[in-house]
Amino acid sequence: MIVLRFAAMLACAALVARPTFTSAQDMTARDSATRDTTGARTLSLGDAARLAAAQSASAQGARARTGQAAARVREQEAAFLPSAGVAAQVREFTSNSATALRFPPSPDAASFNELLPPQGILFPPIKDYELQGRIQDTLFSFAAIRRYRTARTSLGAAEAEADDAGEAAAGTAATTYLVVERAIAHLAARLADSALAANLLDIAQRQLTAGVGIQLDVTRAQAQVSSTRAQLIGARNEVNRDQLQLLRALGLPLDTRLTLTDSLARLPVDTTLPPESEAIDRALRARPDLRAVDLQLQAAREGVSAARAAYLPTVSAFAQDGSSAGTLGHILPTYAWGIGVVVPVFDGFNIIGHVQEQRAVARELEVRRRDARQQAAIEVRTAYLDLASTRDQLDATHEQLQLIQQQLDQAEERFRAGVAGNADVIIASLALNSARTQDIDALASYQTARVTLARATATVTSLP
Repeated sequence: MIVLRFAAMLACAALVARPTFTSAQDMTARDSATRDTTGARTLSLGDAARLAAAQSASAQGARARTGQAAARVREQEAAFLPSAGVAAQVREFTSNSATALRFPPSPDAASFNELLPPQGILFPPIKDYELQGRIQDTLFSFAAIRRYRTARTSLGAAEAEADDAGEAAAGTAATTYLVVERAIAHLAARLADSALAANLLDIAQRQLTAGVGIQLDVTRAQAQVSSTRAQLIGARNEVNRDQLQLLRALGLPLDTRLTLTDSLARLPVDTTLPPESEAIDRALRARPDLRAVDLQLQAAREGVSAARAAYLPTVSAFAQDGSSAGTLGHILPTYAWGIGVVVPVFDGFNIIGHVQEQRAVARELEVRRRDARQQAAIEVRTAYLDLASTRDQLDATHEQLQLIQQQLDQAEERFRAGVAGNADVIIASLALNSARTQDIDALASYQTARVTLARATATVTSLP
């Protein structure tokens, strides 16, 4: 029975060695048959980053905000296009002659005014029919030109923000991808620990049956099997939880089946990196969040010019054509046209307040721009520090794992030979359990540092 359980655990460990979401489950023929009909996806680390940049919730929301900025540009374009409309009305009114037909005192109007009583008379209801078509156009407006330029610059800033949201979503997805790979590696390690514990229990029971072992060795081995089983349950649950987080980061349905092609062991470990100064220069040139702040500052400065342009004159023209009648049987054509110039003189300090507001916005963005560029440089330098540190830790954990494996092999040989109990083997297996975990964590930390550097230099979507 123990031998059969050991063989089953080895089979599970072989499945876990492949970095797929189904690595902790049996890959039956039914699963293989339904894989293509349930939206299965195969993703590398770079594929996950690019997929998240394209369809994650945050990236889609940022692109929607870009659409809003484009609509505001269209609104400002309306100032350069004519507006046209048609109006029709029918009205009925009465009038008092004391107000409607009295003229200012003059020699010519005196006799006419004497014909009307001073208190006035009420004219009967009068009907009026009008149908008018009107077209109006702003021929020239400094303020409209400035506002349009500001809207165009704001659109560029919104597009840069959308690019930054995509990069951020890509970084989150890549990091979550590594979290899932770390959980899968932990699960594989716990399966290997379980297989080792089952093997030791089998040896202890056979030695006890042969009369060369003691019951204490069997009890120790059984306790080790129980401990590794509990760890295995926790590792499997960790994989399932991290899978859900990755699907959310990718913007995929939660029932999507993914196969991850990049395991922690197969991801590259860089031995050389470009100089730190080059990485910082690249970040300052390529990061979309810095480009967004630059364009926001430019838009704010253009907003100051647009606000000040409200002091300048505006030239407009209009034309109106239609028909008017007192009765529908006698309709006469009417028209009107004109050109006007509006020169603001005093508006209650509204323009002054708007100019001051835009200047304050520009000053705030100048501060944000300095801070954002400094933060970008810090992020690159921090990523370099983390890469160097995790690279050293990785070498140390690799060496530790090899030494503890040798220690376990030597203790197991002594136990198999019957010259020692299994206490040393169990102690060494516990140390190997911890060493495996530390090695996996160090490898995951190193790969996370690589993603962090790519995020700092705006190259996450360029990962292979």
